[in-house]
Amino acid sequence: MAEVIRMPLLSDTMTEGKIISWNKKVGDKVKADDVLADVETDKATMEVNGYVDGTLLYIGVPAGEAAKINQIIAIVGKEGEDYKSLLDGGDAAANPAEQQKAEAPKAEEPKAAAPETSQPQTTNLSTKAIAKVDNKPQTISLPAGTKEIRMPLLSDTMTEGKIVSWNKKVGDFVKADDVLADVETDKATMEVVGYEEGTLLYVGVEAGSAAKINQIIAIVGKAGTDVSAYVAAEKAGGNAAATNAPAAESEPPTNDQPPTTNSSESHADEQLSAANSQRLKASPLAKKLAADKGIDISKVNGSGDGGRITKKDVDGYVPTTAPAANAVGGKPAAVATTFSGAAEGHTDVPLTKMRKVIARRLGESMFSAPHFYLTMEINMDNAMAARTQLNEISPVKISFNDFIIKAVALSLRQHPEVNSSWMGDFIRINHDIHIGSAVATPDGLIVPVISFADQKTLSQIAAEAKELYGKAKDKKIQPSEFTGNTFTISNLGMMDIEEFTAIINPPDSAILAVGRIKETVVKKGDGFGVSNFMKLTMSCDHRTVDGAVGAAFLQTLKKYLENPVTMLL
Repeated sequence: MAEVIRMPLLSDTMTEGKIISWNKKVGDKVKADDVLADVETDKATMEVNGYVDGTLLYIGVPAGEAAKINQIIAIVGKEGEDYKSLLDGGDAAANPAEQQKAEAPKAEEPKAAAPETSQPQTTNLSTKAIAKVDNKPQTISLPAGTKEIRMPLLSDTMTEGKIVSWNKKVGDFVKADDVLADVETDKATMEVVGYEEGTLLYVGVEAGSAAKINQIIAIVGKAGTDVSAYVAAEKAGGNAAATNAPAAESEPPTNDQPPTTNSSESHADEQLSAANSQRLKASPLAKKLAADKGIDISKVNGSGDGGRITKKDVDGYVPTTAPAANAVGGKPAAVATTFSGAAEGHTDVPLTKMRKVIARRLGESMFSAPHFYLTMEINMDNAMAARTQLNEISPVKISFNDFIIKAVALSLRQHPEVNSSWMGDFIRINHDIHIGSAVATPDGLIVPVISFADQKTLSQIAAEAKELYGKAKDKKIQPSEFTGNTFTISNLGMMDIEEFTAIINPPDSAILAVGRIKETVVKKGDGFGVSNFMKLTMSCDHRTVDGAVGAAFLQTLKKYLENPVTMLL
């Protein structure tokens, strides 16, 4: 079935997004993780993924034009599939007048055509879902004055968000700026604002469960409005791209083919016992839960029709051998098997959302961008003296990393070729300088961004960096604070690493790896003395940065760091 791709909410203040370029054209085959388009928001240029496999059947917004939030921008489905029915009123948010015209004739239909809803149909409708009545599709419309709240795209790499907690309950009155829920993404725990005022009529995803991008998580409207018919139709498949978890639970068993549309389900299928010759009956949700919990689903007894395993069965599963299932701190305990008095074991640690994204994006960078490396040694004697003097008068403590951020930003101003991005058919030279500084968290690396770093003082950089690092470690950092980087710095000097190479952080053309400052005996005059040296290694994308360009950049950087007073001019 064809699925619509809508303009996602890429920042908390975004009202529309401008399509900078389409990376696919109508007729192209697309995969779930393909980047369909580059979209410019009010804060950054970001990538839009379709999250579905198929053929690109339709593009609704040409490159160079803007689309409002939730407006249909593309449709993906089977090659040759008729998708026009999805466009008939499918973009109500963008075309409310046309939607009302399309819906007006339906108000004259006999009431018998809509037995599933006791409410009269209205011509002022904003959204539609499809329900099956006597095996015939029927349009169920969201009542006037109500509004869906969908799971927004809270980061450029997010595919789903886990509802950590709801701050409102059904029946509560909510304002447009109220925080409805806290959502855990692949990078941080963030707040979801509904931007609608009214009574919370429906909550579609329980706390602790995950919702895919654009899935309905709540409905807000006038108190007493009945949305049950619309919700039932939605769960029945009115929006295949964002089906709620309970809908997956109620799907009938299938014996024709094993599911192939979800990597977690495939992983669960691989856990089936080799001795089991019959295909196991289990809902997709049950398979995913079993995979996440490290449970061999073939050992779970099903209570559904024909012995089908459901979410309830997985949640209530008690293993016969405790060591394999016991978990400490949310991680499976080591599984040990004894042979002749010797114990062997292992611990399988589930991947976090952040770790999955790191693996995918850096894997793509390493194996698609031709890396080369340039190393230079910097005398840090003057920088160390300058830092001591500045910290005596600075309102915030300035670190060596802050010196490096400032020096890099000023060097990029003189060498704009390094402040660039590979765009496939062209090279983009970025006019603004936004420095990303990698921070290690328990879940993996995240890169807070110091925007317009070349225009800020050392004290401003130090204060902003300290605040961002704290937010990153507390998982409170916002998308606008970790996107839009044009150059990245990775510093392991504080961990006594002398020298290393780093993988380029897309969409940058280079990344600077910073080692520790080391005392070295050198010849001074007629005798010997001690100086402090630091090694810098820059990884460059050879598609955009040539060796001579990278070397010239490092020479400028060396001058700034060895004579830090020049950074204050």
